[in-house]
Order: sequence, then structure tokens, then C-alpha cells
Amino acid sequence: MFLFIKQDIAFGMSEKMFGQNSLLAVYTLWLREMIRFYRQPSRVLGALGTPVIFWILIGSGIGTSFRAGSTAVGVGYLHYFFPGTILMVLLFTAIFSTISLIEDRREGFLQSVLVAPIPRSSFVLGKILGGTTLAFFQGMVFLCLAPLLGVPFTPWAWMATGLVVFVNAFALTGLGFVVAWRLHSVQGFHAVMNLFLMPLWFLSGALFPQEGAPPWLRMVMKCDPLTYGMAALRMALYGGKAELESLPSFGISILVSLLFGLSMFVLASWSAGRRSIEDFG
Repeated sequence: MFLFIKQDIAFGMSEKMFGQNSLLAVYTLWLREMIRFYRQPSRVLGALGTPVIFWILIGSGIGTSFRAGSTAVGVGYLHYFFPGTILMVLLFTAIFSTISLIEDRREGFLQSVLVAPIPRSSFVLGKILGGTTLAFFQGMVFLCLAPLLGVPFTPWAWMATGLVVFVNAFALTGLGFVVAWRLHSVQGFHAVMNLFLMPLWFLSGALFPQEGAPPWLRMVMKCDPLTYGMAALRMALYGGKAELESLPSFGISILVSLLFGLSMFVLASWSAGRRSIEDFG
């Protein structure tokens, strides 16, 4: 009987240590992403500067011929394109964060992590949370330009927008993880980005509303999960003015975005769990 008690105590202690190791692994991988990002100023410039240039050039160029009217919020195209630019910031940061998986594979860092006594989900969560944190803060930095457009911000609007930005950042980083995990070259990742990730952003309603699109394209846009993240961001940013007939409600939009982020995390954990250490040799 004493032997069984000792075994139960030992099992409980090992289970507790295993949980502590998992949390430590998540924190360590998150911190590694923070340090790597801010040691590479070019990543900061590329992830934040490129969307700003896109917003100014595309918004100013198309704005003279684009008439939002009741389509957006009754303002110019720069206002309409502003939430789409925030989503672009999140997308670019997620791409730059998860592309490091390919570098980690070449440098042997993945081998060291995958043989550690931690669940694969801890590694995935730490990596995704690192990219999510970076994308969130960059998105909120860009959001500080909103007062220049005359967008009135209440504390509720800030909190709602911050929540939507975080959910979208988590989902996009998880999606980038899934894509990068299956690839072995940076060139291949960029090809998939241009073929798959960027069209997701184009069809989210960031550049043009659903009302003016053909029926078949409108159906495709409704099937795009980023459409709901874009709708939630637009409604959180502009309030009731952005609740259009073509957009789903805020509750449905945030729910779909949460399910999208959760499914990406589950898929990323499953993908990481079924790959063996020999696949990285």
C-alpha cells in the first residue's frame, strides 16, 4: 500500500512538472519571437511600412473614382480602406513571423524543440502567440492613425477593436504556421503567399464591398473566413454606421473569427504532432 502511495505521489509530481515545463516552453518560445523581431528592424519596417504605403497610394489613387456612399460609412475611400490596411498589417506580420519556421528547420532549432519533453501543442502555442503579439501591437500602432481621419473613438470602441485585432492576428498567425510547416523553402512560402494568402485578403472586403461584386464573387467572399474578421473590424471601428445588409452581424463575425483561429491552432498542433524528427534531417 505504501508503494502505491509513493507511485501516486511520484505520478502527481511528474504531471505537475510536465505542466510547468509546457508553460515554460510556451513562454520561452513567445519571448524568442519578441527578441528576434526587434533585433531585425527590417521586419518592423516591412511589416508596418508596406501597408502604410499601400493605404496612402491605393487609397489616394482609387479614392477619386470610388464613391462609398452608403456602401461603407458615408465617407471617402481612405476611410473604407483603413480597416483593410489594419488586416494587411496583421497578415504581413503573421507571414514574417511564421516564415522563421523554415529558417529554424535549416538551423536545427526545430530538432531541439521537438525532442524536448513537452507536448507539440505547447511549441505551436508559443510560436503562434509570439506572432500574434507582434501583429497585435503593430496593428494597434497603425490604429493610432485613426484620429487623423476624424474617426471618433470611445473606450468601448478601442476595446472592441483591440479584441478583433487580437483574434484576427491569432487566426492569421495560425494559418501562416500551417502553411510554413509543410514547406522547406522560403521561395515556396512566398509563392503560396501570393497564390493563397493574399487572395484571402483581397476577397475579405478590404479593397471593395460585396455590393458591387458579381454574384459568383460575392458567394466566394462569403466563404472567405477573413470576410468575417474584416466585417467585425469594420463594425468595431466605425460602430453601427458600418452595419450594412451585406455584412453579417458583429456577433456572428466575431464567432466565425474565433472558430477560424481555434481551427488553425488545432490544425497546426495536429500537423506538428504527425511529423517525425526524421522529416527535418
